[in-house]
Amino acid sequence: MSSGSTNIANNGGGSQGGPCGACKFLRRKCLRGCIFAPYFDSDQGTAHFAAVHKVFGASNASKLLLRIPPHKRLDAVVTLCYEALARVRDPVYGCVAHIFTLQQQVVNLQAELAYVQARLATVQCLPTPPLPPQPQSLHSSSNIVAPPSDLVPISNLMMHLDPLQTQQCAGQQMTSLFNPLDQELIDGEDLQALAREFVCRYLPGVRFRPPGPHQNF
Repeated sequence: MSSGSTNIANNGGGSQGGPCGACKFLRRKCLRGCIFAPYFDSDQGTAHFAAVHKVFGASNASKLLLRIPPHKRLDAVVTLCYEALARVRDPVYGCVAHIFTLQQQVVNLQAELAYVQARLATVQCLPTPPLPPQPQSLHSSSNIVAPPSDLVPISNLMMHLDPLQTQQCAGQQMTSLFNPLDQELIDGEDLQALAREFVCRYLPGVRFRPPGPHQNF
């Protein structure tokens, strides 16, 4: 756009020296200092001003703009166009229908937000699942009592014992478990069988020697 055209638009004329959208719609000459020229161009401004003229009237719109400071007139024109176009689309409610729609969206979003917050609070209040029990090591367990140092391990004791002596000791322990009447009923062979069963069950590392000529086992 040339500088002359810019001056015409700023002084009230339309773009490229033609009338502004308001004057074009009103079919009048766009004079210098036209109040509508800075805000309604000759292309799209005509349709917007048609809605403003139908709802508010050209005279009322010009009086309104003249009472507003120049730096706030653009916001006023945008508001007038929005309300006028909304009233044309919805003659009953106009822009109030848009307000109702936005308010309903706010209510729906607030309800959804409250639901999500309630779900989040419920999840946060749930107890955490207990951790699986960890196996306690022999070194860290305080409930295990260490054996006295003066006791000899059974494995070391078995290495120094004679199998025959162990068998005889086992037989004596088995016979001591019975009362005197039962001991009279048990003969040598039964005692030997019980001793072998006891040794095999509780002393698996002991092996019997074959009985010698002067041994009872």
